[in-house]
Amino acid sequence: MSAATTATAPSRRRSYWLKTLHEWHWVSSALCLMGMLLFSITGITLNHASQIESRPAVTRKAAPVDAALRGQLAGLQPDIAKTAKGKAELPAELQRWVQAQWGVDTSGKQAEWSQDEIYLSLPRPGGDAWLRIGLEDGEAEYELTDRGWISYLNDLHKGRNTGAAWSWFIDIFAAAALLFSITGLLILKMHAGNRPFTWPMVAMGLLVPFLLALLFVH
Repeated sequence: MSAATTATAPSRRRSYWLKTLHEWHWVSSALCLMGMLLFSITGITLNHASQIESRPAVTRKAAPVDAALRGQLAGLQPDIAKTAKGKAELPAELQRWVQAQWGVDTSGKQAEWSQDEIYLSLPRPGGDAWLRIGLEDGEAEYELTDRGWISYLNDLHKGRNTGAAWSWFIDIFAAAALLFSITGLLILKMHAGNRPFTWPMVAMGLLVPFLLALLFVH
């Protein structure tokens, strides 16, 4: 084996790994792009939440439940109180009635059944909602609170009342961001020989938040 061949072997390995790392880096950055923008912007809005005014818009609606359905609910209440400790989904007929009346999907959600009423909490990103059905008078009430799109995006950031699909997105985004960061660090390592400020800048990125937390966060 010639000296030239021996000398080029490490260079080829370095070129291969650098190309591979760049591919993984740009793919992960593409996957993270929208998530990075969302979580960066909402990081600022959450940090300044007390300075951002929000005026919740509250919508209240009411309607009477027909006598037949009210009788069915009253008949179900004692059994639910005994066997399910007062918590159960709304019966299918009531779910269809609520959907037709106010366009609210209550499927899969546990309501609290007391002797006098059925109460269902319906938390949502950027607001809140609840549904109440009186078992004695048959009066149904629905209230929706909307705190605006900034509150909505902030709740997406926190994963508050966002459901399983968004929870999976956050996990996948976090894995992609981790891959993006690790491949970026390895690319920095491979270029560090020609860029003397690489490691001082990396050290600063580690040291600054550590010192801020140590000295100013109590």
